[in-house]
Amino acid sequence: MDANLEYKEFSGKTKDDAITNACQSFLVASDCLDYVVIDEGSSGFLGFNSKPVIIKARVKSDEEIAKAKEEAAKKALEEEAVKVAAKEAKEQASRIVENVTGVSSDKKASDVDIEEVAVKFLKEVLKAMDVEAEIKTELNDEELSVELSGNDTSYIIGKRGQTLDSLQYLISLVINKYTDKYIRVKVDTENYRERRKQTLENLARNIAKNVKRTRRATTLEPMNPYERRIIHSALQGDKYVETHSEGEEPYRKVVISPKRG
Repeated sequence: MDANLEYKEFSGKTKDDAITNACQSFLVASDCLDYVVIDEGSSGFLGFNSKPVIIKARVKSDEEIAKAKEEAAKKALEEEAVKVAAKEAKEQASRIVENVTGVSSDKKASDVDIEEVAVKFLKEVLKAMDVEAEIKTELNDEELSVELSGNDTSYIIGKRGQTLDSLQYLISLVINKYTDKYIRVKVDTENYRERRKQTLENLARNIAKNVKRTRRATTLEPMNPYERRIIHSALQGDKYVETHSEGEEPYRKVVISPKRG
């Protein structure tokens, strides 16, 4: 077996330093490296008693490198396809909005009743979903609040609020075509947003306790930006853990990890 295919230990002041040392030893680029973190190290106190980050690393086989390049190329093609689709969707958005609401997107903001446009659009969407709901709106300078009520609220909310978020996003796209300044949209039903917020805050605190105890990071399930902000905010002042997000949308996740030192 090629010696480079066997794991060897490397250390560095940071993880990046350890990876660099491994690359220099194997004479390969970082994308050809397979590694696992053995010890996350510690910055110590004022630089004293610091511990280096330790990793185990090896060079990927030719087959692994070829597969990784293939996956990277596939991802690049998918991202390009998404960009093309987004451009086409944007070009069609005006026509769709005009057909649904009966309001031309060329109209000036001062001539358009934003709440009326939102209600007309939402009624058509709910009709297509075969959902009946009462719609109440309230508009101020910076936000349009939409409250839905009825017997089909579980369908409106969807799994972890995904349907509610989609409705909120679509309404935002529609109304902001007629506004001079950006207006935030908040769609809610049965006080779901507040209940979900409390659930996520409790989840964040419980996981933080476990991270403090085990000194091991925990990665949460993928969440939308709004829910990730709730987790970050809930633990912002914690002395023992810190949070960051990683990954690409819509699979971006929050990582809760122990603070160094």
